[in-house]
Amino acid sequence: MRNFILYLFAALLFIGCKNEKKAATVTPDLLPLARTVALTDETFAIGDKVKIDIDAPEQDKQNLINLFKGTLPANSASEGNTMSLIVKEDVNGIASPEGYVINISKNNITIISKSGAGLFYGVQTMLQLIDEENNIPTGTISDEPQFAYRGMMLDVSRHFFGKEFVKKQIDAMAQFKLNRLHLHLTDAAGWRIEIKKYPRLTEFAAWRSPAIWKDWWFGDRKYVEEGSKGAYGGYYTQEDIKELVAYAAERYITIIPEIEMPAHSEEVLTAYPELSCTHEPYKQADFCIGNEKTYEFLENVLSEVIELFPSEYIHIGGDEAGKASWPHCPLCQKRMKEENLKNVNELQSYLIQRMEKFVNSKGRQIIGWDEILDGGLAPNATVMSWRGTEGGIAAVNSGHKAIMTPGGYCYLDSYQDAPHTQPMAFGPYMPLEKVYSYDPRAEIDSAKAHLIYGIQGNLWVEYIPTEELVEYMIYPRILAIAEIGWSNPANRDYAAFRERAIKATNDLRSKGYNAFDLANEFGQRKEAQAPVEHLAIGGNITYAESAPYSDSYKAGGDNALIDGVCGGWTYTDKKWQGFIKDGVDVTIDLGEEKDITEVTAQFMQMCIPDVWFPAEVIISTSCDGSKFNELARIEHTVVRDEGLSFKEYGWKGESKARYINYRAKCGPQRGWLFTDEIVVR
Repeated sequence: MRNFILYLFAALLFIGCKNEKKAATVTPDLLPLARTVALTDETFAIGDKVKIDIDAPEQDKQNLINLFKGTLPANSASEGNTMSLIVKEDVNGIASPEGYVINISKNNITIISKSGAGLFYGVQTMLQLIDEENNIPTGTISDEPQFAYRGMMLDVSRHFFGKEFVKKQIDAMAQFKLNRLHLHLTDAAGWRIEIKKYPRLTEFAAWRSPAIWKDWWFGDRKYVEEGSKGAYGGYYTQEDIKELVAYAAERYITIIPEIEMPAHSEEVLTAYPELSCTHEPYKQADFCIGNEKTYEFLENVLSEVIELFPSEYIHIGGDEAGKASWPHCPLCQKRMKEENLKNVNELQSYLIQRMEKFVNSKGRQIIGWDEILDGGLAPNATVMSWRGTEGGIAAVNSGHKAIMTPGGYCYLDSYQDAPHTQPMAFGPYMPLEKVYSYDPRAEIDSAKAHLIYGIQGNLWVEYIPTEELVEYMIYPRILAIAEIGWSNPANRDYAAFRERAIKATNDLRSKGYNAFDLANEFGQRKEAQAPVEHLAIGGNITYAESAPYSDSYKAGGDNALIDGVCGGWTYTDKKWQGFIKDGVDVTIDLGEEKDITEVTAQFMQMCIPDVWFPAEVIISTSCDGSKFNELARIEHTVVRDEGLSFKEYGWKGESKARYINYRAKCGPQRGWLFTDEIVVR
């Protein structure tokens, strides 16, 4: 065993872990929460010098020394208190190699783990224990993660972020015990990794004009040559990738690369149009699966990627393939006939399974978005479930691993506070509380729960063009992902977590991160905070056969529009009822004839996910249920806008009625209509 003397006081100031935490006698402000904690009022004093003994493999030893950021003195004489970091084959009560046990006395701290990763996480916990007087409470902590995979995905295609910024996020991930960084390296908006065999990917397909994704996407979607006037983009050289992989590995984080296939590949198919079904640039998003050159290209690209990334998994995308050209492409149809494939879903599955065999031959495994289930899942694939939880459930039920990242809980590009207070976002309202409420194993049979490999938070950046906004959207919501991934769900308490998250984000801001100000969040829409009383509650409601509500957005079911419950900032909160294409057509029976003075309903508009205001609303009443009298016809010109907005469509006056018919018609957009309550007064 080698002994090292580190000047911890200076080191801790450097890495920003001395903050305003106070010593606790039972539960300190740890994030993520540790499994078992038993601390006392006595303390271990940091002092000027602490002798640190590290008994671990050489690389782990060096990683821990780097974590402390101390200066190694010439001699190793012991002064003051001591700290021992020990890797042991067996650690009592710890099953995971990432787990650890900390024992703290007045003169010694001992951290024991089965691996260097466990020691690293033990040190991260110890650093969070330091109070403002540089003391650590004595006692014992025993801790290990709930899931092996605890990840964050960063989209660097839609907008490119350099390696130093990525390193900064790796530092924060390590502090909160996240261990996977998934980089979305390729998409229509730009190819972001150097592939030496295909230089056009970075000379041309990595650059565009204009810089802002939405201006490019809703414009001509052209690519430009590197170095040309107005060119926006960038890519990681292979040396950059090696540097990032090594930097992450020192912090026990694995970087997982994603190379999209068969869809989201407009940039590739413009640079190399012979790989598309039409062989024309700017015409295709999907690779031609019938073309052998496609497999030559993908295998060559993956060979270089696998050389750069030592990760167990290579992400191959697999999502949102349009498949529009495949039924008409002679090569694709020939492939289907030769392989006895029944449909284009099975054609996609052929590509996925063929690429899996190639990746497996290199000693790696594939992971893909849940569409890789379509047409039959590749034998060894792991599914990343994003379109809800169904993909993950299907994967584990068929014996495959799944990583849960459902959009309704884990998509960090959604609004994290009242939309009118926030920068524009892609998705609906996703506050910290919603993220924290998710349990990845909630819908899984207990016998198969072990196949849930972990959880991941995803940040897509279509509407997030700057580094400052990236951090604003990530923090603090990724802290909820970290705690879900690490801590025992039985110990979850949102109110307590929120207080710890406020302290953690204050700490992050002190280190230069642009974290959202959680302490001053605006909160839920006021209409959703309390039930509304009105005449239709307790009545009956009938939906026209031509305009049923969607099973995906049924809110409270048949009585959702007259139950007194109003929706919040998002249509995914199970309070807004959704109608697609044919609009709303409902009749309310009040039970008896009543005097009425108002009939109103709120609708929302969020154009990005195809949610629109109605173009026309017709409100009619009847006393006998057969002859209806039109009270109001409200017409509205539906215009695309950005962000989230609400509009009330209603009638006010004086009338008598037992039956009320409320119809809302879609405009030319023919998308979704969402309403939460038809209020009758």
